This record gives sequence, structure tokens and C-alpha cells, in this order.
Amino acid sequence: MTRHEDKEAAVRRMMDTPHPPVPADLAVRAEALGARRARRDRVARRVLWTLFVLAALAFTVWASAERPWEVPPTRTTPPLEGW
Repeated sequence: MTRHEDKEAAVRRMMDTPHPPVPADLAVRAEALGARRARRDRVARRVLWTLFVLAALAFTVWASAERPWEVPPTRTTPPLEGW
């Protein structure tokens, strides 16, 4: 037998063997699982967007208070007091 014939015979044996019956409520359980997963994904997406918006807002407040784009004053020379 060739390799192709061996594979074909193995597939035919698998298809000829009786398979266990499928539970009657399999579709209902699959639908419920899919709905739970979709709900969980939707909640996770909303939480992540909320965290992103809060982080952007916190950065905006920090940047407006600290003004990191302004050059800090130089402090290389000591003050000229007591001359």
C-alpha cells in the first residue's frame, strides 16, 4: 500500500466507526457560553476604555499644572547678596 492509500484507509475506518450521540442541549449551551463570553468581552472593553480616558485626563491635568514644556530657570550662579 502506498502512503496515500494508508491515509485513505485510516480516514474510512474513522468514518465507519460509530460516534457517540450529541447531547440535545448542545446548541443551547453553546449559545449561552457565547453570550457570556461576548458580555465579558464587552465589559472588559468598556473598562479598558474608561481606564484609557482616565489616564488621558490625569495626564492633561498633570501637564497643565507642571508645564513640562517650559524650560526651568537656570540655577548655575549663586545669588549676589551682601556686596
